[in-house]
Amino acid sequence: MKVVAKPIEVVSWTDKEGNIHPIRFRYENKEEEYVVIKINRIIYKSLEKLCGNPMMIYRCSTTTGGTERIFEIKYALNTCKWMLFKI
Repeated sequence: MKVVAKPIEVVSWTDKEGNIHPIRFRYENKEEEYVVIKINRIIYKSLEKLCGNPMMIYRCSTTTGGTERIFEIKYALNTCKWMLFKI
């Protein structure tokens, strides 16, 4: 996977225990067009600290053009911002 580290906009839902479940996200590509990615499956979720900042890591998959693609998104707990980290 290639490290991208781009800010993204995410649609998610939160259960009554406070767990976040991302549904889809969008980001700007090189041509400055928005690309929407629907999350089909969350492979795993973990908590890590990046430079002292706690972040939730989601490794997810989507199907585009008949092929499955794996990507990783991160949610910064202190700033409440999402990032497409690897694709």
